[in-house]
Amino acid sequence: MSRILIKNGTLITDQESRQVDLLIEGEKIVAIEAVSAKNVETVVDASGKFILPGGIDPHTHFDLPMFGTVSSDDHYTGTKAAAFGGTTTVIDFVSLDFPTLHESVEAWREKAAKAAVDYTAHMNLTRFDSNIAAEIPRLPEWGIASLKVFTAYNNRLRLDDGSIFKALQIARQHDMLVLIHAENGDVIEVLTTQALAAGHTEPIWHARTRPAWGAVEATLRACALAAQADAPIYIVHMNAAGEVDMLRYARERGVRAMGETCPQYLFFTEEDLKRPDGAKWICSPPMRTSADNNRLWQGLMDGTLQTVGTDHCPFFFDGTKPILYEGKPVAIPGKELGKDDFTKIPNGLPGVQDRLPVLWTAGVVSGKLTPQQFVALTSTNPAKIFGLYPRKGALLPGSDADIVIWDPNKKVKYGVALSHQRTDYNLYEGWELTGYPEKVFLRGKLIVDGERWLGKSGDGQFLPRRSSGEFL
Repeated sequence: MSRILIKNGTLITDQESRQVDLLIEGEKIVAIEAVSAKNVETVVDASGKFILPGGIDPHTHFDLPMFGTVSSDDHYTGTKAAAFGGTTTVIDFVSLDFPTLHESVEAWREKAAKAAVDYTAHMNLTRFDSNIAAEIPRLPEWGIASLKVFTAYNNRLRLDDGSIFKALQIARQHDMLVLIHAENGDVIEVLTTQALAAGHTEPIWHARTRPAWGAVEATLRACALAAQADAPIYIVHMNAAGEVDMLRYARERGVRAMGETCPQYLFFTEEDLKRPDGAKWICSPPMRTSADNNRLWQGLMDGTLQTVGTDHCPFFFDGTKPILYEGKPVAIPGKELGKDDFTKIPNGLPGVQDRLPVLWTAGVVSGKLTPQQFVALTSTNPAKIFGLYPRKGALLPGSDADIVIWDPNKKVKYGVALSHQRTDYNLYEGWELTGYPEKVFLRGKLIVDGERWLGKSGDGQFLPRRSSGEFL
């Protein structure tokens, strides 16, 4: 069994920073202390570098069909990109595409087997009847302990409040966690119909037909349903200031509600949708305003929000023009499908590689976040919430050796040239970043070494979760 010693680095966890040596044996961390190099095959000198637990992205969509096309990263290309950004575990979603939950899970497992980092999933609950209700308790047998429900996407994904309430009751009884996409589907339907009737087809109308008040109202409604069901909830991709206020209101009153935001909601606004290339910024829910950006940052800083995911769901900006990926031309229909109608632009953005480098510069280097908060938001908290801790999200003896050696002084000009996300643009094109992954280990295997890719399709393992984790 191979032994790797990482020497002289500064270990950063969600609780502390200290200079240590770290010993890996096989796939596990076995010691964190001053360790002798005797009987060690490989010694890595991390002087001047930070040792972080591998990132955990709690919200990704790989190989997701939408609007006659598919998200451009599959479970291999997307997880390769994740690794280059310092993320070693992703949580994807199982679409309810088959008559039963079990058939849907099996189909997803087959697609996901090509992953290059470790992975698990949430179950999208987009239909609800007595048969589905009876099958939900079996999900933990298949390694899935979280459900996602929607208050939007009428006649496609949305459940009515009564069905959401029943799902929350079932989840409580079987130690599962319910994730909620909170928008007002009825208002969106009305505004979209009115906008199209008035001839408004530009990308900005995607934001204007999904007003922030709908997200604020739906967030409080979700918290109220959770309170009445006495069940924990996790609000995904929070994007509006009022949502943070509602989450804080609920938490102060004992509701077991947690919140996630994404980098795009910290940096961009609906004004970006007015650009000539505004379709690049279309995602659901949409970007809001600079005041919303600021409130989300405050929510991360004061602990109202628990995680930063990505909602990674990339599409080509112009899928008629191929790009080279691993030396082969690739072209996948993308956002050009909606050039004459914003409702036909595939909703989603790349982000799984960008998350850690961008958040480090904007959060830690700027002084908004401590290094410990960064680790908590991007690794330890997701691990605890979704039942993966301390196997993941920790640098402890017995934890998986998912380790990022982080160079806090490395400066890069970021953008599509550095990105391994399989699409033709990057939201952070030209951004000057300080701090970047130098080496990334997955269960003791070096998979990223600078710009060298040493991983491969199928390196990832499925992580079964029998129950939900902690309420934070």
